[in-house]
Amino acid sequence: MQITAKMVSELRERTGAGMMDCKKALVQAEGDMEKAIEILREKGLAAAAKKAGRVAAEGVVETYITEDGKVGAVVEVNCETDFVGKNEDFVNLAKNLAKQAALSSAKTVEEILEEKYIADENMTVREAITSLIAKLGENMTFRRFERFNVENGVIMDYIHGGGRIAVMVQVEGANNEVAKEVAKELALQIAAANPLYLVKEEVPQDVIEKEKEIYRQQALNEGKPEKVVEKMVEGRLQKYFKEVCLLEQLWIRDQDKTIRKFVEEKSKEANAELVVKKFVRFEKGEGIEKKEENFAEEVMKQAKA
Repeated sequence: MQITAKMVSELRERTGAGMMDCKKALVQAEGDMEKAIEILREKGLAAAAKKAGRVAAEGVVETYITEDGKVGAVVEVNCETDFVGKNEDFVNLAKNLAKQAALSSAKTVEEILEEKYIADENMTVREAITSLIAKLGENMTFRRFERFNVENGVIMDYIHGGGRIAVMVQVEGANNEVAKEVAKELALQIAAANPLYLVKEEVPQDVIEKEKEIYRQQALNEGKPEKVVEKMVEGRLQKYFKEVCLLEQLWIRDQDKTIRKFVEEKSKEANAELVVKKFVRFEKGEGIEKKEENFAEEVMKQAKA
């Protein structure tokens, strides 16, 4: 298979490895991007990709929390261009869908699409989206949502980059100013550090095994003797947990303290055991490959039409 400059550039963008190393890895992997990433990681030339897939689709991520603070939702709504992504009607649609997702009991996007639209009872959510597609002339999708419910606790949201990243976090045990402060700090941490799991016990066994195999290969490639390889693998695995698990991460405001330690200290201040129950971080378009159009060709198509 021919390895193109674009493929090399994409691999470099995703791994941070050098151009020549990227090209060699792609040749060895016969053009398979994921396999090439593994090869680079085994050679110690690339860090673990937290989220594979380029962030390319346009649109917005939006949040909604009820006035009593007990229910919340995060949604992602996509469109084709940044121009429509900033359109007032499109932004209002996303805000309404966030509210709809929070107040609904639906478990899937498909179920919400068949509900009466919260902003106009005369149409379904699907019809509301179809109507806006017709008006703005661009395809749109209600891609995903996550709902939060809390009794004795706090739900906090944070939106970064004008709708590029949305975070929602749930802290239980108290509903006071200290609990709110903790939830706010955690939302900022999640936006910045992008944890994939809450605790290391949540990391799937197949993910752990794959990481261990990569670290084992790294150690062998470094010429380490077999008897020390396993110790190195275990050490690197613990480092991986500190990168991808929220409670194991170092707090961005104080690198001498883990998030777990921060929450424990704040629990004493709150006179209650604060427990981080759940979080979600949506990044607009993550994992979606956007179709690349040749602009000159597009203009010619429009002209002919």
